[in-house]
Amino acid sequence: MLKLKKWLPALLGLTILALPALADEAATIRKTVEGKIGAKVDSVTKTPYLGLYEVYAEGQILYTDAKVSVLLLGPLIDAKTMQNVTSNRMSKLSAIKFSELPLELAVKQVHGNGKRTLVTFEDPNCGYCKRLAKDMVHLDNVTIYTFLFPILAADSMEKAKQVWCAPDRAKAWNTVMAEGRVPGGRSDCDTSAVQKSLALGRRLNVTGTPTLFFSNGERIPGAVPLAKIEEKLAQQGH
Repeated sequence: MLKLKKWLPALLGLTILALPALADEAATIRKTVEGKIGAKVDSVTKTPYLGLYEVYAEGQILYTDAKVSVLLLGPLIDAKTMQNVTSNRMSKLSAIKFSELPLELAVKQVHGNGKRTLVTFEDPNCGYCKRLAKDMVHLDNVTIYTFLFPILAADSMEKAKQVWCAPDRAKAWNTVMAEGRVPGGRSDCDTSAVQKSLALGRRLNVTGTPTLFFSNGERIPGAVPLAKIEEKLAQQGH
């Protein structure tokens, strides 16, 4: 039997030598991928699968090898557990610091006791947002903060500003979502909050509407079913 104490210094030395090598390899991959996709790479992480590296850039995960001979975009499934590795990693990589969100820039609605918290980024012309709004009427005991994120149509910004300038922003937003009608607001209203919300969404790599954020920082893009929203809120202990 090998004596561990005898071999331990050598093993530790190999580990220490391996770390810089991995770091150098990741740096090379980062530089090469950035040159190929023309965008900043946020992180490069070695995976336990087939020698692949996970590359996170522009809010997306892609995979490559050490030589960057291929770029793979799509879900990576662990065949033993049948878990979606990419989806699980995206939940972690795309999470935000919820406590740092400037909630004063959002349209606020309180249902019931409002103890649970949900943040959305939405466009007034977004069909999926309107579908989500119909579902969220049935959410109880939640405070919903909606950041106006006008990115879809030429008049999205104007509609967003009208909502922000309405005497009752929550009522105005719900009218837009339910009827497509924008209530008139004050003409002298300060609409800088809408521009700040737009900049915030871009900084957080929000690429589509609706995008939902939960109090643990997790994001979910798209009009997810009400049951899924309830499940996520319950997981946060609310």
